[in-house]
Amino acid sequence: MKKTATLCALAAAALYAVNIPLSRLLLNHAGEVMMAAFLYFGAGVGLALYGKAERLLGRPDRQEPLTGKELPWTIAMVLLDIAAPILLMAGIARTSPANVSLLNNFEIVTTSVIALALFHEVISAKLWLSILMVTAASMILSFEGDGAFTWNTGSLLVLGACVCWGFENNCTRMISNKSSTEIVVIKGCFSGLGSFVLALILGENMPKLPWICAILLLGFISYGLSIKLYITAQKNLGAAKTSAYYSIAPFLGAALGMALPGEKPGMRFWGAMALMIASTVLTIRDSIALQHTHEHEHTHTHEHLHGTLAHSHEHTHRHTHTHVHTGGSGLHEHTHDRLTEHEHLHDL
Repeated sequence: MKKTATLCALAAAALYAVNIPLSRLLLNHAGEVMMAAFLYFGAGVGLALYGKAERLLGRPDRQEPLTGKELPWTIAMVLLDIAAPILLMAGIARTSPANVSLLNNFEIVTTSVIALALFHEVISAKLWLSILMVTAASMILSFEGDGAFTWNTGSLLVLGACVCWGFENNCTRMISNKSSTEIVVIKGCFSGLGSFVLALILGENMPKLPWICAILLLGFISYGLSIKLYITAQKNLGAAKTSAYYSIAPFLGAALGMALPGEKPGMRFWGAMALMIASTVLTIRDSIALQHTHEHEHTHTHEHLHGTLAHSHEHTHRHTHTHVHTGGSGLHEHTHDRLTEHEHLHDL
């Protein structure tokens, strides 16, 4: 089971990694906003069909559906998911795919800092060091560095996308106990629709049908199926190990980006990559180190009153807890093994 889960985590990383270099190629046939729209449509519609297929095969989603209580977080998630991919596509069109892939690591920074500011999440010393490394590497990639001090517009747009996704991650966290398939379907369909309307307002042309199909397929693979595989892996490996495997995605994306014609990264890129690799190793070690298991036993007594019948119950519990904390994102996984002994005293 764990081997399958590991393959799922690696597959999730690989499927997301192909997004940036392939998006760069497809942007030759679609506008930036239209591209973002159809990528998210592909994820939403694809996961909706995937969920329907699971139900037909007798494997329904057992997680709770979203309710009105989660509506504010859901709306915020959708709006941020309209802005983020548009900024990403604009960035991909203006800088190298290898740069964009590495800059995706900045999402860790924004997610962690926002979680600290809004939800008072604890950030360890190692994670702070990792955040500083990623920030430094992102700044290196954001400079043109050829003579005068100038910013790389494409890199800044990608960093803007990471900030949006940082906020979006924290919104999604508030509804993460609900159906993951439903969340992805809502993200994809409504964010895709918002981007599509915006593309029409901006006067972007509809891509030709073959390119629409290609973008939809890429969206399903890189945004929809990748997330589904990630969640599948997380159920069996835990959050920390899954994140460790998935952290190779930016580096796979950078390697694929360098394979495109005319892509020859300079010294700034390799220096930034060294910092990114070091920060990734720190983040992984921090996440794995915070996974711990402990066991304890305690006895306590409850007294319950039902009408004229009073019950005094003595319980002995043995609990085994496995906690998984992933960096500053505040994700926790708990496993409980309980042995309970009861002694009942009845007073009438």
